[in-house]
Amino acid sequence: MNKLVCRTCGLMLMLSAFSTLPATACSLSLVLAMDGSSSVDHLEHDLQLNGLANALSDPEVVQAIEAVGGIWVMSFEWSGQRQHFLQFGWQFLEDTASAEKAASTLREARRGFIGFPTAIGYALGYAAVQMSRAPEPCARKVIDVAGDGINNDGFPPSSAYKAFDFEGVTVNGLVIAGEDTSPIQYYRQHVISGPGAFIEIAEDYNDYARAMKRKLIREIMGNGYASTR
Repeated sequence: MNKLVCRTCGLMLMLSAFSTLPATACSLSLVLAMDGSSSVDHLEHDLQLNGLANALSDPEVVQAIEAVGGIWVMSFEWSGQRQHFLQFGWQFLEDTASAEKAASTLREARRGFIGFPTAIGYALGYAAVQMSRAPEPCARKVIDVAGDGINNDGFPPSSAYKAFDFEGVTVNGLVIAGEDTSPIQYYRQHVISGPGAFIEIAEDYNDYARAMKRKLIREIMGNGYASTR
């Protein structure tokens, strides 16, 4: 049995298990934070934007969303200390139509800023504020930070964790790999935080959609699906 079949079987088993659970309040509030710093060129930005859109509307991701009764999601682009661009505000995704609506909004989003540095600490602070504004309390709260570099502007992630409310929040990372592997270790040591936190690695920007899909399924279903790399 190949890896693809194994993963599909595992997902279907988890979907079946969730379908037997009683309906509860919102299962997940998810803040998506996409890197728009100067290290990301126009082509790479488009690959991220469309990769995230494709992942959100992927049939397997939609299956996971439906299995948990829907999730609250919002998305923003980050770069410098005060460069945060809202791609879409809080939306409740519960089926193919709502997931495709969010994906379409992403595909049509413009780039927020050009030429600013990588302020991960400030991005985390902004994400924490957005999480506090979620429309309803959910069983799990996850911030999903994607990027290809380390913090080089403003306060570091450790300061954000001290200054903002991350109580009960898990911060996961998606690292776009390159010749310099230091961002992978940086995200492991300084960015991810909270219960069950993990990183997903995209081999390059062309691999972004695959990595994001895998990451979203794991975040939606919980840490039982997909192993840490």
